[in-house]
Amino acid sequence: MKKVWLLLAVAIGSFTASADEGMWLLPYLQKMNIVDMQAKGCKLSAEEIYSANNSSLKDAVVIFGGGCTGEVVSPEGLLLTNHHCGYDAIQSLSSVEHDFLSNGFWARSRAEELPAPGLKVRFIRHIKDVTSEVLGAVPSIAMGEERQKMVDENIEKVEEHLRKEYPDHSVLVESFFGGNQFFAFVMEVYEDVRLVGTPPNSIGKFGGDTDNWMWPRHTGDFSVFRIYAGKDNRPAAYSPENVPYHAEEYLKISLDGYTEGDFAMIMGFPGSTERYMTSYEIDRLLGITNPLRIFIRGERQKILAEDMAASDKVRIQYASKYAQSSNYWKNAIGMSRGLERLDVKHKKEEQERSFQAWADANSIDGERFNEALGMIREAIAESNETYASQFYLNEALLRSVEIMTPARYVMASLDGKEKKILDKEQLAARLRDFYKDYSPATDKRVAERMFELVVENVKMLPAVFEEAKSRFSSVEEAVDYLYGESVFADEEKALAFVDRFSKKEFEADPAVQLAESVIAKMRELASLQSESALKYNDGHRLYVKGLMLQQPDKAWASDANFTIRLTYGQVLPYDPADGVTYHYYTTLKGVMEKEDPKNPLEFTVPEKLKELYAARDFGVYANEKGEQPVAFLANLDITGGNSGSPIMNGRGELLGLAFDGNWEAMSGDVAFEPALQRTISVDIRYVLFIIDKYAGAGYLLDEMTLMHDGQPVKQEK
Repeated sequence: MKKVWLLLAVAIGSFTASADEGMWLLPYLQKMNIVDMQAKGCKLSAEEIYSANNSSLKDAVVIFGGGCTGEVVSPEGLLLTNHHCGYDAIQSLSSVEHDFLSNGFWARSRAEELPAPGLKVRFIRHIKDVTSEVLGAVPSIAMGEERQKMVDENIEKVEEHLRKEYPDHSVLVESFFGGNQFFAFVMEVYEDVRLVGTPPNSIGKFGGDTDNWMWPRHTGDFSVFRIYAGKDNRPAAYSPENVPYHAEEYLKISLDGYTEGDFAMIMGFPGSTERYMTSYEIDRLLGITNPLRIFIRGERQKILAEDMAASDKVRIQYASKYAQSSNYWKNAIGMSRGLERLDVKHKKEEQERSFQAWADANSIDGERFNEALGMIREAIAESNETYASQFYLNEALLRSVEIMTPARYVMASLDGKEKKILDKEQLAARLRDFYKDYSPATDKRVAERMFELVVENVKMLPAVFEEAKSRFSSVEEAVDYLYGESVFADEEKALAFVDRFSKKEFEADPAVQLAESVIAKMRELASLQSESALKYNDGHRLYVKGLMLQQPDKAWASDANFTIRLTYGQVLPYDPADGVTYHYYTTLKGVMEKEDPKNPLEFTVPEKLKELYAARDFGVYANEKGEQPVAFLANLDITGGNSGSPIMNGRGELLGLAFDGNWEAMSGDVAFEPALQRTISVDIRYVLFIIDKYAGAGYLLDEMTLMHDGQPVKQEK
C-alpha cells in the first residue's frame, strides 16, 4: 500500500500545473501551482495564500450558510457574498410590510443590522492530510462492504482525535480522488450573522431566470452581512451583547479593475464535479437524471410562478424556494445540451479504451485496474431502474410536496420508544418558522400535480399510493382528503396538536402516513442499490487511481466536494459560436438597454439608478473609459458552492464576486472546455457604486481598505 501512496504522491504533486482547469487543494499550491501562478502574474507566495501555521489569505474566506462562499472585507467582520446566497435570509426577514426583496435594505448603524436566525459561517482553521491514518491498515485488495467498514471506522477515529485536539471546533474528514486520499478540515463555526445590506431584486436579481447562466450579464449579485462573536472573539450564540468579529485576515479591495489577459484567481468552496465520470454514467445523466429533474421541477415551477404572480404574500413566501429550484432546473437543461453538443460521451469512451489497454497490461499485485470499468458498467446497469424510481420520488414528493415537512419535523422530535415529543418549545419554534413561508393552497396545487406524475411514471410506488388507488376515485379526491384532514395543512392546528400531542392521532394523520410511506420506500430503494453502490465505489476508486498512474505527468485535480479550493487563470473574452465574440466585461449602459416594461419581474431598472446613469455620477468606481463596469469574465474553474467566492488579482485584492458560469459550458462539471469555460463575476466597483451612490451607505466603505496601484486609497470622510 505504501508503494501506491508514493506513486500517487508523484502523480499529484511533483510537477507544475497549468491554468484553466483545476480546483486545486491549498496544501499542494507550493508543489504544484505557485511557479505557474507567478509566471502568469501572481505576486503572492504560496505561504501568503495558504499557511498551515500562520494566518493567510484563506482565513478571509468562509463557507456561507449551507452551500455558498463569502469573504471578510474589513477588520470588523464585514462580509460580502452573492445576493442569491443571502436570498434565503433576506426572504426570511422580509414581509409584505417590510419587503426587502423588492425594496432592498440598508442598516444605518450597527444597531439596525438584522440577526439572521440559523445562518452560520465556517472558517477553515486547519487542513490535515490523514490518508495514512484512514488507509494505513486497509489492505489494498479489500473491496466492497469490508473495505467501506474499515475506512468508516478509521475516519471516526481520526475525527474523534481531532475533536479532542481542537475542542469547540467542528471536524470533517473528506475523501479525495475517489477514496484514494483523505483530508481533515478543522472549522470554527460562527452562529451570529446579521444582515447589513442588500440591493433590491431589480439590481441583485436583474435578468432573473432569463439571464441566469447567460452572458452578457448585468446583475448586481451581492449582499452584505456581518459576523458577530462573543467578547473573546470566539463563536457565540446570538446575543445583543455580542460584538463584531475581529478579523486578523481580510481582503483589501482593488479600484484598478482589470484588462484582458490579467491574472485572476478564486478561492472558495466548489460543491460537486464529476470529471472522472464514465460514459456509462453519462448515459444515466442524459437518460434519467437530467430529463426527470427538468420535467418535474418545470411542472412545479409553473404552479409556483402562477401563485406568486397573483399574491405578494405568496411571492415573498416562495421567492427563495422558486429561485433554488429553477437554478438547477436550468443548469440541467444547459448541461444536457452541452454534453451532447461537445460529444462528451465519445471523448469519455476514447479515454476508457486507452485506460483499459493500460489496465490489462498493468493490473498487478491484486490491484484489479482491469476490472474497474466493468464494475462501474455493471453497477450502473443493475441499479438504473431503482435509481430512477428513487430519484422521481425525491424530486416529485420529498422536494416538492411541503405538507410532509412539518410532519417530518415532529417525527424527528419524538422519543423513539415512548413516542413523546422531547422538546415542545423547540419544535413549535421550528414549525412557526416553516409556516411563515408556507401557502397551503399553493402546496395543495403542487401536490395534486406531483401525485399525478408519480402514479403515471413510478413503478415502485410507496404503499400509501397503492392503498389510495382502492380508497379514492381520483387523485383530486385523495389530495382533498390529505389537506382537509391533516393538522399539518394549517399552522394553528399544527401548533395546537403539538401542545396536546397524541401518539394515536399522530400516527393516523394522513400527512404523517404519507411521509412515513415515502421515506420507507426511499429506504427500500436505497437498500436495493446498496450492493451496486459498493461495486461502483470500488470501480471508481480503482479507475481514478489507475488514470493517475497511467498518466503520471498530467496535472490531476480532485473532484469538488465543497472543500476549500483555489483556481486561477486570466480575464478573457470568448467566442460562443462562429462569427460571434463576447467582450470580457459589461457596463451600466447594458442595464439601461435591457430594461423591459413588458417583463417587470426580471428587467426593471430603479429610477435612482437611471438618474445616476444619466448624470454619469460614477465617482471613483468608473473605469478608465469613464464607464461603470458591472460584470466580467475569467477562464476560472468553478461550480455550485463557489457562488459568492472572491475573485482576486495577483496581489490578492478583491476584483469581484463570482456568481455564475456561462451557458455554452454547462457541461463543465463533467468535462472542462478551456476555450468556452468562463466564470461570471460582479465587478467590485459596481458593488461599491451601489453601496455608496445608490444606497447612500458609503459609511460601510470607511471600514474597508480600498487599493490603487497596490497602495491604500485615502478616503474622504
